[in-house]
Amino acid sequence: MSDLVSVIILNWNGKDYIRACLDNVLLQNYSNMEIIVVDNASTDGSVELIRRGYPSVDLVENKQNIGFGGGNNIGIRRAKGDYVLILNNDAELDESCIRAMREALDRHPECGGCASKIYFKNNPQVVDAAGIAVFPDGLSTGRGRFEHGSLYEKEEEVFGASGCCALFRREMLEDIKVAGEYYDEDFFAYADDTDLGWRARLRGWGCIYAPEAKTYHLHSAGSGSHSATKAFLVERNRVWLQIKSFPVSLILYGQYFTLLRYFYQAYGAFVGKGASGEFTREHSKMELAKILFKAYSSAIQGYGQMATKRREIRKRRFLGTIEMFSCLKTYGIRTRDIALMRSEAEGT
Repeated sequence: MSDLVSVIILNWNGKDYIRACLDNVLLQNYSNMEIIVVDNASTDGSVELIRRGYPSVDLVENKQNIGFGGGNNIGIRRAKGDYVLILNNDAELDESCIRAMREALDRHPECGGCASKIYFKNNPQVVDAAGIAVFPDGLSTGRGRFEHGSLYEKEEEVFGASGCCALFRREMLEDIKVAGEYYDEDFFAYADDTDLGWRARLRGWGCIYAPEAKTYHLHSAGSGSHSATKAFLVERNRVWLQIKSFPVSLILYGQYFTLLRYFYQAYGAFVGKGASGEFTREHSKMELAKILFKAYSSAIQGYGQMATKRREIRKRRFLGTIEMFSCLKTYGIRTRDIALMRSEAEGT
């Protein structure tokens, strides 16, 4: 097995932060790596910046924005390494981040992925994600989000890794792909990492959290924290995730938690708490309701495609229904916490 790590950075109009991202990768104390930047038809001059300033980078220029999954899939197919690092263009790595993640995977051969310790860049003592915490209706959030980093110093197994900065074994990525895709390109953006995490779990792969692998993230820089598009994609994609990977009993079980979450989010919208409260300060409550209707309509329209993928996933799954419920108990988050969680750390 090769020690080569293929670093894949997806870029879309990231001129303001791609330079810092690339500089930090080039300063890593792990030298056996290649850097692939996949650009999703940027119009802000960031492609010219990369081409001119970073000649060693393998730059792929897409003619249109094909989303998070589509762009990263191109990078994964192009990568030569047995390890693949997925990195946001608005993230910056501590100099030993890649080495720490590689070493953590070496200690845990049963794990196909490694999650880094991701801080908010503008509030670097506060955690953005120390892995992923999952919810019964398909949603997820960063494990430990908005908590102090000192609470997450233990190397331990987590549900999955945030797509902001995640290291995967190529062996795992090849094992879990569906219809030739590592990430689901129909999702376009959001919930991609949770979908990949569930598929990895169903195939028996674990994920290790490496607290020494520090990353600093400018959260939601590409789309905005209160974007209507983000709200739509998050809600639609969590339904598609259920259709693809959840047994019927878990889908039905999740409906109760969806209704309970909506109750808390409606409360948040009216009193100004959580992400829904922040959203309605910039948009109307009626717009929020319209987004919800649009998300369900789109989810229904895509049911056939997701059902086809579901059949392929279920044929190859190792994890049973009881173990999936156990995953939710072990790696889950409470309804009130996910529903009333704000979208940015204080001070950012």
